[in-house]
Amino acid sequence: MDYLLLSFLSFAVGIVVGLTGIGGASLITPMLIFVFQVPASIAISSDVVAATLMKVVGGWQHWQQQTLDHTVAKWLALGSVPGSLAGVGLLHLMRRSHDLDLDALLLHLIGYTILGVTLLALLQLLLFSFVPTLTVPALPKLDLETGWGRLLTIVIGAILGCIVGLTSVSSGSMFALVLIAFFQLDARKLVGTDIVQAAILLSFTAVGHLTLGTVDWSLVLPIWAGSVPGVLLGAKLCQLAPQKALRFMIYVILVGVSWKLAHSV
Repeated sequence: MDYLLLSFLSFAVGIVVGLTGIGGASLITPMLIFVFQVPASIAISSDVVAATLMKVVGGWQHWQQQTLDHTVAKWLALGSVPGSLAGVGLLHLMRRSHDLDLDALLLHLIGYTILGVTLLALLQLLLFSFVPTLTVPALPKLDLETGWGRLLTIVIGAILGCIVGLTSVSSGSMFALVLIAFFQLDARKLVGTDIVQAAILLSFTAVGHLTLGTVDWSLVLPIWAGSVPGVLLGAKLCQLAPQKALRFMIYVILVGVSWKLAHSV
């Protein structure tokens, strides 16, 4: 294991997360599997624990900059936290089945999750970029001043949180789509809200994955060493970088990675 390379690549991923709010687990988990040959179950749990500190540090930076919507982050987290713990509970049940190849199943789950989310995000980005006059029916904006709006937000958070608990991926990508579709957050607050919500979600998910016994601290520590300074730098650059170009490049990379994961044997 080349730990220096792992830290260097994690630093690059941290910059991407700080800049865009996406790409953390979607890049690190496949990187551990393909570049460092780590089994899927260990890669997922180790990445969840490693990503937690990265998201917390990035979230704190955005909190200080006031580039987030506190109310949206709070209500999404009220659903995503129990949802993620339910996902971890499903992993516990699957590990008890001796007839189930858990690593192979998780590879497909990760691959199809990243692929589905990324294709939706890429389609949205391309439509808004190349056909700006296209009128797309907007989803109803959720009003968090009402009980119905809060309930729907909690339900959406719970469903997405369960997927994160199972696969570790898309704590940024999926929630970013929700923030755009149901809350119409401006670009300035989108990234910060996404990262803060993910920080809360992953803090609890990490505790759940620690109970699985599949966290490899020899992977977590080098990822922390690279990703934490990377996400701080990315958060500082967030308001300066061309977001559309960055997101397009990341989405294209994720489509290729997810396709390979989904079709791994």
